Amino acid sequence: MKPTLDFIQSIAAEAGDILQNFAGDLKIEHKSPIDLVTQADHASERHLIKAIREAFPGHAIVAEESGEWEGMPEHQWFIDPLDGTLNYAHGVPIYSVSIGYAFKGEMQLGVVYDPTRGEFFCAERGQGATLNGKPLQVSAFTELIDCMLATGFPKGANAPEDDNLVNFASFINVAQSVRRLGSAALNIVYVGSGRLDGFWEVDIYQWDIAAGGLIVQEAGGVVTDIYGGPDFLKKPPSFVCANPVIQPKMLAVLAEVRAQ
Repeated sequence: MKPTLDFIQSIAAEAGDILQNFAGDLKIEHKSPIDLVTQADHASERHLIKAIREAFPGHAIVAEESGEWEGMPEHQWFIDPLDGTLNYAHGVPIYSVSIGYAFKGEMQLGVVYDPTRGEFFCAERGQGATLNGKPLQVSAFTELIDCMLATGFPKGANAPEDDNLVNFASFINVAQSVRRLGSAALNIVYVGSGRLDGFWEVDIYQWDIAAGGLIVQEAGGVVTDIYGGPDFLKKPPSFVCANPVIQPKMLAVLAEVRAQ
């Protein structure tokens, strides 16, 4: 039995309500000196896993806070109950709930919900992508100098080749601007909606990109890893997305940095 987009949208809305209405002490904990988790993360994730397990008890789940839940490998869920925890903990209203479903290794359904704006970014493979029911389309720019890009940085990276700063500096020199919003899932779906023109990250997690990657593809964009490989969920995940003209130009900038 497979889920529907309506089901995923409904549980995303419920998780968003938990985040918006959380009245208890956040009880902020540190995964690392700069990576946080709050009680709201845990409450949202518990709700999502309970809903999925009750409706689809045999399905496997990969969740940010509780890790991997065993199940039938052909049915795979990727859950980020609060993408943008640092923003959330500081009262910055840029965060989201991200839920993706894959069948036999291929993403089929994706929802990224921004509860602060009531925005549902949704996609079903072969059916296009929508924002609150209206069709999405990536931007049409053909030159990087016209593009607003976005990125994120690994949490606590130590190796210079992994910290993305050189990539960031290179894109600053060739793009119109580069942003760091603090929620990878929202960055990605903003590319799908044309608000942003491209996004890359060199060290990221499956739950951050699974739903958004499908949404960008269904909005006419191209998604690969940083080497141009189509399996962007393959471990260790990396991610580059943009429209079909800009995306290979972003890959070329990343390749030039590696060559240097």
